[in-house]
Amino acid sequence: MQLAVFTDLDGTLLDHDSYSFEDARPALERIRERRIPLVFTTSKTRPEVERLQAVIGIREPFIVENGAAIFFPDDYRGWRIEEGFHQPPYRVIRLGADYAEVRRFVGKVKRRFSIHGFGDLSVEDIARLTGLPTRLAAEARQREFTEPFVIDDDTRVPDLERMAEAAGLQVTRGGRFHHLMGPGQDKGLAVRGAASVLRRNLHQRLVTVGLGDSTNDRPMLESVDIPILIPRMDGSYEDLDLPNIRRAVRPGGRGWNDMVLGVLNL
Repeated sequence: MQLAVFTDLDGTLLDHDSYSFEDARPALERIRERRIPLVFTTSKTRPEVERLQAVIGIREPFIVENGAAIFFPDDYRGWRIEEGFHQPPYRVIRLGADYAEVRRFVGKVKRRFSIHGFGDLSVEDIARLTGLPTRLAAEARQREFTEPFVIDDDTRVPDLERMAEAAGLQVTRGGRFHHLMGPGQDKGLAVRGAASVLRRNLHQRLVTVGLGDSTNDRPMLESVDIPILIPRMDGSYEDLDLPNIRRAVRPGGRGWNDMVLGVLNL
């Protein structure tokens, strides 16, 4: 049996306020020692994930921008991966819309709904909204598929969702922002695609673990064998009532560490 861990980042592996993974370091070390695939499954961009992987010291597949694309590093474990296309240094399986298409829609509706996408905001604006240093906010702005945005009046979101659907797009809600993205795209579809590649190449029974904390993590948690819900900073949980879901007691990296070590010790 081989485990694979799919995890959200902000508010899950990473502390909600400091974006630190220090509380999760013991479980991360165990994962690395056992060569368990650790697949970041996030709304973050490719540059953000690349930096975080480098800091942690791993080189694993990852899923970016809410399931928009799966990136497998070239020559990952010596495997030959034929899905997708080659974009050095990765094999890329694209599931989402092109960013230019998403931005065209934002341009048409932003005044009507008073929304502000990352493409409309400066690096300094994004740093202020996210609490990120400016150099990291610049990475968050390098979108390839999806557009995080803020809206002045949340009651307008259903109307915006209907317009997005008519334009062949969709809106989802993350931990801090709403996101505009391609139709049918979600973390669950990407997790299933990545797991299929892992399963075919590992030649073992694959058991998938998923960890998340917000609404846009539901498709991921529905697609894994062991779904784990991380609480918010105030101890409350997203309303995700899956039959076999496990709930961490502590938020952020501390809860992530507790739950992953618990699975690894089974």
